[in-house]
Amino acid sequence: MLVLLPPSEGKAASGRGAPLKPESLSLPGLAGARAAVLDELVELCAADQDKARDVLGLSEGLRGEIAKNVELRTAGARPTGEIYTGVLYDALGLATLESAARRRAAKSLLVFSGLWGAVRIGDRIPSYRCSMGVKLPGLGALGAHWRTPMESVLPEAAEEAGGGLVLDLRSSAYATAWKPKGELAGRTATVRVLHAQTDPVTGVEKRSVVSHFNKATKGRLVRDLLTAGARPKDPARLVETVRELGYMVEATAPARAGRPWALDVVVTEIH
Repeated sequence: MLVLLPPSEGKAASGRGAPLKPESLSLPGLAGARAAVLDELVELCAADQDKARDVLGLSEGLRGEIAKNVELRTAGARPTGEIYTGVLYDALGLATLESAARRRAAKSLLVFSGLWGAVRIGDRIPSYRCSMGVKLPGLGALGAHWRTPMESVLPEAAEEAGGGLVLDLRSSAYATAWKPKGELAGRTATVRVLHAQTDPVTGVEKRSVVSHFNKATKGRLVRDLLTAGARPKDPARLVETVRELGYMVEATAPARAGRPWALDVVVTEIH
């Protein structure tokens, strides 16, 4: 099983150890594209803070993030799983997984990134600020920049993960960088989280898409799958597995071949 995750805006501070070693990152087929983004991002942030703030879509209060980008090559690096600190990663709780589940996480989790393309949770990176929605002056939109190298690298990663299910939990911005095609798309499942509420007067159930708690639910789901040692080979088996773990799930199979399955995880409480 290969699990595709979005990054988080919240990040821990860079470490005090050795700096980034680009050649040590997983998915070496992305090395050239990574170097291009890193070079332009560092140059932009070092040359003109105001322009960099505008390009990166940062408020004045986040100007300090620009200085962080200037030091990307020299700042200490930490495992990716320690860098991201957002809601999904808090719920996933990588640090508190038992050893067997941590080993599964190291093999199956890929975090998408505007700067790195995609990295594994054990890859050592510095803290940074560069979302997939950024359009760099030279390279252009990062979603489009990553699309070509991803076309060969990600199918290979899926096969290395056992040639089974691809569980896609990315947000829409990060999904622009790579979309599975053909047979691989048929064993891919996307997930959204719906909050079900019953009107106390009419008794009619209403459902709404949740945002903040969507991330927490996805983090808990991945944690439960890793802890259970689940290895579903296709979306149909994933639905069965997730139900066995206690979730309410509704699945929509694709209308035609070459499309992913769509799974709705329905919750009655959000936390």
